[in-house]
Amino acid sequence: MSTSDRSILRLTGNDTESFLQGLITNDMTHLTDGLLYAAILTPQGKYLADFFLKRDGDSVLLDADAAQAPALQQRLTMYKLRADVTIEPTDLHLHRGLGDAPDDGTVDPRSSNLGWRAYRDTPQDDHATDWTALYVANQVPNAGLELDQNSFILEMGFERLNGVDFKKGCYVGQEVTARMKHKTELRKGLALVKIDGEAKPGTPILKDDRPVGTLHSIAGNQALAYLRFDRAGADMIAGDARICFPT
Repeated sequence: MSTSDRSILRLTGNDTESFLQGLITNDMTHLTDGLLYAAILTPQGKYLADFFLKRDGDSVLLDADAAQAPALQQRLTMYKLRADVTIEPTDLHLHRGLGDAPDDGTVDPRSSNLGWRAYRDTPQDDHATDWTALYVANQVPNAGLELDQNSFILEMGFERLNGVDFKKGCYVGQEVTARMKHKTELRKGLALVKIDGEAKPGTPILKDDRPVGTLHSIAGNQALAYLRFDRAGADMIAGDARICFPT
């Protein structure tokens, strides 16, 4: 999970912030705080992509998963219609680190445990941090791993990770997201588990021979799992591994 797995887009034009405000799960007025973490959803409230936004002069940088960036740019272009917004790729590179943020860095808005992010003209060559372990320990889902087009963002912890605002106005998928927040109890979701034995990401998790969920990112003896909470508990297995909740 390297910094080269990210693509940085630039949005310019007089309508950029109002355009994004009507599409994304977070409130663009918080962009003054530094980085903003958000997602774009389908009208049915399912995940399409997540990203970071940062003001850069008169433009806004969008930091997205590299595999998602082309389709995300295409979708944003489809939505903009006659809005004064231009969306273009850049040659910028993501830099990440732990500890105090440098002058051009901004604390990761999902959690201060995740360090800082900065955007520079040259690639980062220091990859000493085990980011997978850090994301697992902090229950942070990632595109193409835990997050896919069947995901609902509240099940994936976006409220805890400051990726959704329930006080802003309408955005695509807002009705379903608000209903899940206010009218239902989440029966499925992302959880931190302990793993004893060998299993690969994507392995089904069973309990008493019944499906409970799916194993995802693994770091040492910890992993992220998408679980049915009404079935999860003791004596879960994934392949040859035993799965339990941390104590």
